[in-house]
Amino acid sequence: MVVEADGGSRGNPGPAGYGAVVLDAGARQVLGEVYDGLGTTTNNVAEYRGLIAGLRAARDLGATEVEARMDSKLVVEQMSGRWKIKHPPLQELADTARELAADFDAVTFVWIPRKDNARADALANRAMDGESSPTLDPSGAAGPAPKPPAEATASTDSAAAAAAWTGQAGSPTRLILLRHGQTELSVERRYSGHGDPELTELGQKQAAAAARALATRLSGQGVEPAVVLSSPLRRARQTAAAVAETTGADLEVRDGLIETDFGGWEGLTFTEARERDPELHGRWLGSADVEPPGGESFRAVGERVEAERARIVEEFAGRTVVLVSHVTPIKMLLRTALGAGDAVLYRMHLDLACLNIADFYPDGGASVRLVNETSYLDDVR
Repeated sequence: MVVEADGGSRGNPGPAGYGAVVLDAGARQVLGEVYDGLGTTTNNVAEYRGLIAGLRAARDLGATEVEARMDSKLVVEQMSGRWKIKHPPLQELADTARELAADFDAVTFVWIPRKDNARADALANRAMDGESSPTLDPSGAAGPAPKPPAEATASTDSAAAAAAWTGQAGSPTRLILLRHGQTELSVERRYSGHGDPELTELGQKQAAAAARALATRLSGQGVEPAVVLSSPLRRARQTAAAVAETTGADLEVRDGLIETDFGGWEGLTFTEARERDPELHGRWLGSADVEPPGGESFRAVGERVEAERARIVEEFAGRTVVLVSHVTPIKMLLRTALGAGDAVLYRMHLDLACLNIADFYPDGGASVRLVNETSYLDDVR
């Protein structure tokens, strides 16, 4: 038999639910389905609960061999033994799933794209909406496997509008946005774009403090970050390395997260740049379409950052990802989550080594959870 399982939470943690569908070996006939709410918990916990429910349902239907299909890379890789499990709550759930798997002659765990897991995803969303069918009811589910509903595979204007506040559908991809620590250029308040200064001693302490605070936050929620993604510049990579070491997550460099290219203003103070190019500097402050001399406009930065965000959300759908970057890219991501215009770029302040959080939902909705958190730096000197 085939088990398609999923789980999600609206917020991470947040109101959660799971869903699982059992199908015949050819995945053509639905044999049974189960789904239920879980109260407030994390996305990863809900995914495991979906797998456990699906395995139990397959056992009750008399399966001897099972192919468990999920769009959760985390659960599939951990259950296959390729990824370590670092958080006790997930370890307990994985142990339960393995005990159930031992009841079958053979169980394989297979990752599938989110769009191919629409049936289980739809059940998980019904559970998060308050519906419940935690016990197997084959008679109510038997029949040809339905085609995934259009709303499960494509965003619509109405879905995005409904998700504008707390009515988002599906499990969000959470982006934890961390600005790098202090450099000599930031001490002197100079434009620092594609230049590549290292962290100062204080900057290294800031990075370590941010990493500890982030690891504590995630551990307390039972969340394992899928990956730490970093700008290619040293100040970001050094900060990201501290996060990766503390959380145990892999570190990857993404060129799309690099800071604005300030061109001829690189290394200048605000006053120096204004005195050098008074007319251009004034226009640049008033328009995202104006480029610094030989540099990059905020519009261009926004386009490449949005392209990178779309890739990340697709690649790590429903997971928590740490992004270590710079002021402008982080502002662009927060602006996208807020659905705001260019004006917000000039009215938002982000401190060194600050933490920001934004959730992006598969239906097009988004939610900003945190902006410019730096309380963990209070005692850093």
